[in-house]
Amino acid sequence: MKSDPTSQSAVSDAKPALKTTYHHGNLREALVAAGLELLESTPADSLSLREIARQAGVSANAVYRHFADKDALLMALAAEGFRRLGVTQMAAREGVKDAVESMLIAGRAYIHFARDNPALFRLMFGRFAKSHRTDELEQAEKRSIEPLLASVAAASKRDATDPRVVNGMVHAWALVHGLSHLLLEEQFTTLADDPEKLIEDVLLQASQRGGKRDGGNPA
Repeated sequence: MKSDPTSQSAVSDAKPALKTTYHHGNLREALVAAGLELLESTPADSLSLREIARQAGVSANAVYRHFADKDALLMALAAEGFRRLGVTQMAAREGVKDAVESMLIAGRAYIHFARDNPALFRLMFGRFAKSHRTDELEQAEKRSIEPLLASVAAASKRDATDPRVVNGMVHAWALVHGLSHLLLEEQFTTLADDPEKLIEDVLLQASQRGGKRDGGNPA
């Protein structure tokens, strides 16, 4: 089992620069990569443009070629987080033929993403992201739930546009999202010696209940 990600150490001044520093033509990507790396050990509100630029190997002024301010860069980080969340779920369920198992795996991947990226996850779903919307962020957020929607549609043998499938996806999303936040806030420590096993049991129980609905259709 992995250790609690919220206990990660603070950024050290001696931390080396990113392996993929800026090269001509990919400054924006380098800055986003630098911000994401810093988020592994630093809360979003503690990030600075100067530190992100230093990690990317460019001057502080170079940041303004692509981002008007720190808020704009944070929204780019959140959008990249949603893209990675979607890719994580897609990769986890790839090749899984059983529809209910695919839905379970997608939900498990969602929770693991939150566990492995606590600061990024909080940025993605926090008040700041909700009050600083961008087209890039909204599109990335929408696509991030498509794997879960597809899993529910397959499990229920219905079209993804069916309201019952959408409702089932929202139910599954609420479950895994709530479990993710509870895990990050260490709310399970008083309930079980192994919080991750507790979460796994909850997911299995939910998938078994869902699989019995509508003659085997979980949505």
